[in-house]
Amino acid sequence: MQEKLKDIEERYKELEDQMADPEIAADYSRVQALAKEHASLRNLAVLTTRARQVAADIEDIRAISHDETDRDMASLAREELAELEEEKIRIEEELKAELVQKDPLDDKNIVMEIRAGTGGEEAGLFAGDLYRMYMKYAQQKNWGLEIVHSNETGVGSIKEIVFQIKGEGAYSRLKHESGVHRVQRIPTTESSGRIHTSAATVAVLPEAEEVDVQIDAEDVQIDVFHAGGHGGQNVQKVATAIRITHISTGLMAICQDERSQLKNKNKAMAVLRSRVLAAEIEKQNRERTDARRSQVGSGDRSERVRTYNFPQSRVTDHRVGYTSHNLDLVMEGDIEGFIDALVEMEQAQRLEEAGV
Repeated sequence: MQEKLKDIEERYKELEDQMADPEIAADYSRVQALAKEHASLRNLAVLTTRARQVAADIEDIRAISHDETDRDMASLAREELAELEEEKIRIEEELKAELVQKDPLDDKNIVMEIRAGTGGEEAGLFAGDLYRMYMKYAQQKNWGLEIVHSNETGVGSIKEIVFQIKGEGAYSRLKHESGVHRVQRIPTTESSGRIHTSAATVAVLPEAEEVDVQIDAEDVQIDVFHAGGHGGQNVQKVATAIRITHISTGLMAICQDERSQLKNKNKAMAVLRSRVLAAEIEKQNRERTDARRSQVGSGDRSERVRTYNFPQSRVTDHRVGYTSHNLDLVMEGDIEGFIDALVEMEQAQRLEEAGV
């Protein structure tokens, strides 16, 4: 890391010298490019300079703290030394974070999809539980949540639900939730008290805007149909539900949550763009090295990521080995511990890839 920081600091000074050169200053486009690179390195350069100063101060203060001829001064020096050591650790962590290339998608809103997997009715109930867990987490973060499409199979049971979550850093916090979530519990219909294992799949897609993914009007097929719902009184009499199919990829998005056909079309198109973007990201990941493909949060929906054991009130994330023994709180949206552990693992892997 020290060699990397030395190179960055030298480049930062070189950029400053170039921008001060009158000949270069006359070339506006070149100055703009230099200024952009200079700004991108500023935080690293400032932190590196401060780190060097703190290291020098620590050496000076350490010598004073060992001076037994003036015990009062030595005592004050030890207090200052402790503060400097803390600052050194903080700066090192900040430097590592700055050196890691940020995921360009981290600031995006998300489209989340939850589908019942193996386990019949119990899988549908668990899918409903997962949706409510994420809904409550979004509420805690003051994020907005809008349902795009849902297919309910009974009270509290969901076959499939697609929804948008809008909020600062939504993708950065929830992207690692993709995969198979497994539940172990005694279904209410089980008279013998036998524990059943069921599953639901979760997919988290970065919300793609038109600038991210451009879809030609000629490359989509739009179908309009009557919205369906659980309960006859909820089925709309006017055809407002929208199904959009991306012809070249076969990807599809449905929205029937709004009463307006136009609103449903806009929502469905937003979901379709996100699915096209996710498919492109998945394709790029497959083309990278095995180490890169195996990173946390690859989005592989076949990967078993977490187990919710109700009899033992235990939730375990198998990727990081993180366990909570308070399942009730987890199902109420208290999943920050899991998210923090996954983000830390992602950062560690990025640091390793960056050679830091």
